[in-house]
Amino acid sequence: MPVSLHMKSGVTSHGGRATFYETLLEVSNILNSQRNTDDLWKAITGHIKQVIQWERAGICLYHADIDAFRFYAVETSMPVVHLKCEMEIPRAGSAMGWVYEHQQIHVRPNLQYEQLFVEDAYYCEEGLGRMINLPLLVKDQCLGSLNIGSVESGPPDPENVQFLSQVAKQIALAIDNVLAYEEITQLKEQLTRENAYLLEEIKTSHDFGAMVGNSQKFKKVLSLAQAVAPTNSTVLVTGETGTGKELLARLIHELSPRKNKPFVRVNCAALPSGLVESELFGHEKGAFTGAEQFRQGKFELADQGTLFLDEIGEMPIEAQAKLLRVLQDGIVERVGGIKWRDVDVRIIAATNTDLNTAILTGRFRSDLYYRLNVFPIDLPPLRERPQDIPLLVRHFMEKNRLQFKRPSQEIAPESLEKLVQYQWPGNIRELKNIMERAMILSDSSTLVIEETFITKSAPPSEVLPPTKLKDLERLRIEQALESCEWRIEGPLGAAKQLGLHPSTLRYRIKKLGLRALQDVS
Repeated sequence: MPVSLHMKSGVTSHGGRATFYETLLEVSNILNSQRNTDDLWKAITGHIKQVIQWERAGICLYHADIDAFRFYAVETSMPVVHLKCEMEIPRAGSAMGWVYEHQQIHVRPNLQYEQLFVEDAYYCEEGLGRMINLPLLVKDQCLGSLNIGSVESGPPDPENVQFLSQVAKQIALAIDNVLAYEEITQLKEQLTRENAYLLEEIKTSHDFGAMVGNSQKFKKVLSLAQAVAPTNSTVLVTGETGTGKELLARLIHELSPRKNKPFVRVNCAALPSGLVESELFGHEKGAFTGAEQFRQGKFELADQGTLFLDEIGEMPIEAQAKLLRVLQDGIVERVGGIKWRDVDVRIIAATNTDLNTAILTGRFRSDLYYRLNVFPIDLPPLRERPQDIPLLVRHFMEKNRLQFKRPSQEIAPESLEKLVQYQWPGNIRELKNIMERAMILSDSSTLVIEETFITKSAPPSEVLPPTKLKDLERLRIEQALESCEWRIEGPLGAAKQLGLHPSTLRYRIKKLGLRALQDVS
């Protein structure tokens, strides 16, 4: 009777049992010295061949999410190969599925005459005469199967099958160990990334003390923040640049039940258009060129915490639809991945642009705006709360005095008056910078603000008042009406172009006092 699987070192069906165990120990040592799956597959295909002579060997693991097996290692000497690495075989109707469900070895001794399972036809076309499928068992759990094929047909030698069974056990243990090691490594890398992120956040000045003021407008802002903080409602913070939108977002987070979870900031204006999905939702290893390892997106990093979408009005229009989908469904999918992940994230968005105007000009989606504008908070500019300027000045003086070790204890009255009268186009950020500059140069107990600090603090264009929404709306509607020859309704009307209902457009025309050159229809 021919022996289908020949062992090295003289181990055959009639060989010594001592050599049998020596060979098995060698296999075990080789496999269990691996620390990642890529090296493990190479070790399996590179070293098992030295122990067992066969024409084809493959390792398949079961994936419950697709209810199928995937080849991870294939070694063959056959000229024709149909079943290769990364190919998938369904559980139903396959030999691998039978082995997985019954947790027993299955042998087909005469493939060329009898094909029982879906993959057998492929094995026949490759020229194989016999196939042995062995379960990869770890603690009564089947990970997949070891598939050994040979050109010869007929029943295999029982001792060889016994040896293969022991090899399959060692392979299963090695796979289980490597998967556990890789999971631990991934968790460590994730913690390292999160720690690095948090350390970088700590380096950034989270100056909650700058959230000071005694004006009615500022008290109203704090009252709104305290009211919404305990909830999970989405907050939209608006206000000019430098008014402290991020500080307010952090304050809301610190007052919320999520305060012990991450606060993750995303600068939407800095998101590269080609990598928006990767930045927000993450990617799997190999998802695209340069993706050498998996990466968590900002949504996953902020899970159970707060995600702050800064400068949301500058987000690329193509990314807005993808963001809207995640906000609606509460699930993310990494680029190149096949699994959806539930995320529990509280959203706080901020912008210094007028989103209504952005909607009219087609730069912002109205459906995303309504999703974000659940609880709006508008931060007043510093020029509208001049009574808070002395409080902020003294706060920055104390902070800088300790940091720079300066003797200044008070500010000259005339300097304080200049600060109160100034219009502050850069708001609190500009005041902070001026106070820091003045404290660095001060060497007396009384701080004096130089005239040049204020007059040259911002270019003249920044001092000009911003364009009014009413003027921008008028301009956009006039342009649309003129391009449509002042027609309102219909597929070629201005209402269709502006994305408005005809009655809404008529109301706005009347409200803006527009006069048509001819009767509008």
